[in-house]
Amino acid sequence: MRLFAATATLMLLSSSALAQTAPAAATARATLPASNPFAQPSSLPLQAPPFDRIKSSDYAPALLAGMAAQRAEITAITRARSAPTFENTIAALERSGRLLERASMAFYGVVGANTDDTLQKTQADLAPAFAAHQDAINLDPALFARVKTLYDARSTLGLDPEQVQVLTLTYQNMVRAGALLSPADKITLSKYNADLSTLETAFQQKLLAAAKAGALVIDDKAKLAGLSDAEVAAAADAAKARGMAGKYVLTLQNTTQQPELATLKDRTTRQALFNASWTRAVKGDANDTRDTIAQIALLRAQKAKLLGFATWADYVLQDQMAKTPKTALGFMQQLGTPVAAEQRREAAELQAQIKATGGTFQLKPWDWDFYSEQVRKSRYDLNQDELKPYFEINKVLTDGVFYAANQLYGLTFKRRTDLPVYQPDVMVYEVDEADGTLVGLMYFDYWKRDNKNGGAWMSNFVNQSKLLGTKPVIYNVANFTKPAAGQPALISFDDVTTMFHEFGHALHGLFANQTYPSVSGTNTARDFVEFPSQFNEHWALDAKVLPHYAVNYRTGAVIPQALVDKIKRAGTFNSGYSFGEALAAAEMDMSWHSLTAAQGKQNADAFETQALAATGLDVADVPPRYRSSYFLHIWGNGYSAGYYAYSWTKMLSANAFNWFEQHGGMTRANGQRFRDMILSKGHTEDYAPMFRAFNGADPQVAPLLSDLGLNADGSRIAPAGGATPVSDGPVTTAPTAKAGKTGK
Repeated sequence: MRLFAATATLMLLSSSALAQTAPAAATARATLPASNPFAQPSSLPLQAPPFDRIKSSDYAPALLAGMAAQRAEITAITRARSAPTFENTIAALERSGRLLERASMAFYGVVGANTDDTLQKTQADLAPAFAAHQDAINLDPALFARVKTLYDARSTLGLDPEQVQVLTLTYQNMVRAGALLSPADKITLSKYNADLSTLETAFQQKLLAAAKAGALVIDDKAKLAGLSDAEVAAAADAAKARGMAGKYVLTLQNTTQQPELATLKDRTTRQALFNASWTRAVKGDANDTRDTIAQIALLRAQKAKLLGFATWADYVLQDQMAKTPKTALGFMQQLGTPVAAEQRREAAELQAQIKATGGTFQLKPWDWDFYSEQVRKSRYDLNQDELKPYFEINKVLTDGVFYAANQLYGLTFKRRTDLPVYQPDVMVYEVDEADGTLVGLMYFDYWKRDNKNGGAWMSNFVNQSKLLGTKPVIYNVANFTKPAAGQPALISFDDVTTMFHEFGHALHGLFANQTYPSVSGTNTARDFVEFPSQFNEHWALDAKVLPHYAVNYRTGAVIPQALVDKIKRAGTFNSGYSFGEALAAAEMDMSWHSLTAAQGKQNADAFETQALAATGLDVADVPPRYRSSYFLHIWGNGYSAGYYAYSWTKMLSANAFNWFEQHGGMTRANGQRFRDMILSKGHTEDYAPMFRAFNGADPQVAPLLSDLGLNADGSRIAPAGGATPVSDGPVTTAPTAKAGKTGK
């Protein structure tokens, strides 16, 4: 996941909000001491954050001071007596907010991965100020007048293509954000934005607390039968960390299903763990998120109506690759029938497995992973415990993830232990071109902690920009279970895939080659930004890459080909479940955000039940990957009406990987072409033509279904040598208009 933090679009305060927050911000600016680590750009390589000097209490004054400084910069733009030019208006906007950006990039990175009470209070206290700050560049009439003057004359200004794109996006986003509203409506919009920011922050903080409080506590070690010694030791360590020595704690990751459900033998424990996950944020306590998300959905619908859109989904998708909810839903519906058919087959197979092993009960969600693992072992003779010794995390990173990047793009990586980090487990690497030219810095934070948000993501501490003279400083975060002291750091193949996925985002950021920061790197639409990450997953099983990193940590033996063959044969196993749970979540997201303002505030439980039933998928056995109450992507991380992007970009990545396979696979030439035509483009071009230029055609659903082992009619693809060809037509999109984000 690419993290879309509030920092991506921080802007100036609107005139109405300015009066409320200016005194505090101005005071903060005047009193920000030189000793504050954000007072000046970092002196570390590439302006990396000086985490050894930063205290949690340093962020609030720096953030407030940054808002005040940017206000002064914007005022200078709007009060300039000279006629507007690209340089004195658009480029000046792109240069503004340096103090705010360096403080906020570090702040949102740490608050997501290593938060504490001070950071959480800062986040909650400043949420309304950040929302107001975002409004101003969009709602300031003097600024908009200058931008509009340039936009109307853009064909006569002699601009290069990137400048035309930045100017166009600046104008379009100001209009989308309310620049053409009446003064009264602008005040209403500012209130919506402030309220949404407060509610979205509250959701994130409630969810973090709910996940921590919802962890399953086990008194009897026997109830953990099936877990490895390392997993049991990790559960004991988690209990000790909470002051419960002698007990065991299974902490919750942000998804519905939990990793331990695949191996826990005790059905009662499995049910308890599933229920702990499913109910974490619906207990009627202070961490219950249902009322919060219902308020968010209503406010988003009201905001969309104010801006002239029927629903929030219509508003969001206007600047995405899909363009309309109809296109996105049509895409998902093409997948629904074959996926639902596969889910029914899989459920029947698992029920038969339950019966074959003496069970007399009906399949439930907490049984799925356990019995699917049995079927996997039986059908493919593939045991996840047999795989794990080959996936030691550091070996996977250096000889897998890094090796693939070297083979495709010529990159080299050097560990840096001289740079400060925000948590001792974080690793830093320098990334260089084949000729030794410095590309950027990469931070890796892989282990699960109670003070870390669930899931996995990528974002920047420093953005690339030729205008600003900056190179990328990027981080990958995940939530793998940390081994107990003295135990090897072994991970599952799913975790391996996550590492390749998040590093795909990192490559998108590292290869950024833009002048202007607003179109740099991963500042792209949600239904495009996941394309490079999904694509990079394919190299985890590449015949050249896998043997290079999959080495038994005990013996040093390379993973045997027989085991590789099992992994590949099992590649489409359980695809109805794994893909279907994400598809159900995506359709539920679209349902929430297809509400109109007139429909009012919903009962979260009733609406969720109705939305899931409408998918046509087997949600009784295959619950959505995220329940509404802990769907962090759509309520807190910028993927509202956009979770379909994961499936959409799987389609893009399947098509792109097909191109690679048809043109020689993993070669430096192919990697360079992908870098030049996709990874280095940022949002300097429109998405559909960009993809078409690389792929030679519009994306089609058929390669995605093939990756899932399915035909368009829902039947399974026959074994190699007897596969039935699929002839779906292309997924059509409306003509792509230039779109994107602006600001800092």
